[in-house]
Amino acid sequence: MSSDVPAPGSKVKSDSEWQAVLSPEQFRILRQKGTEIAGTGQYNKHYEPGVYTCAGCGTPLYKSATKFDSGCGWPAFYDAIPGAVTRHVDSSFGMQRIEITCTACGGHLGHVFKGERFPTPTDERHCVNSVSLNFHEEDKATGKA
Repeated sequence: MSSDVPAPGSKVKSDSEWQAVLSPEQFRILRQKGTEIAGTGQYNKHYEPGVYTCAGCGTPLYKSATKFDSGCGWPAFYDAIPGAVTRHVDSSFGMQRIEITCTACGGHLGHVFKGERFPTPTDERHCVNSVSLNFHEEDKATGKA
């Protein structure tokens, strides 16, 4: 695990602590596993160079180089920063999907789908709620976010 990614569960808080630092919409999605309406998120059509971090705890999750336009209405990435995202089986709504959460704080990010034949190196689509993310632009001089 890279030193940029905190240890699993290292940024865990109580619901009242999360409510004090998150907006109601961030709390609904990150802590209650909600979903934003397709096509409404600020990062859906955002393709600037930089790093996307967890809106809850600030952990770096995705590099912009792994973001692609899937047409699904949510930001899509084909891979996460190693160790930053944890996968869980989600059997809600009468179907089985793979939920993705921030490894450091457990915040709900969205779901990952495989085998959709997008022209990406992993053939995966991490479908992420914009409200679960913050973006940090790459410094043009240093190439770092």
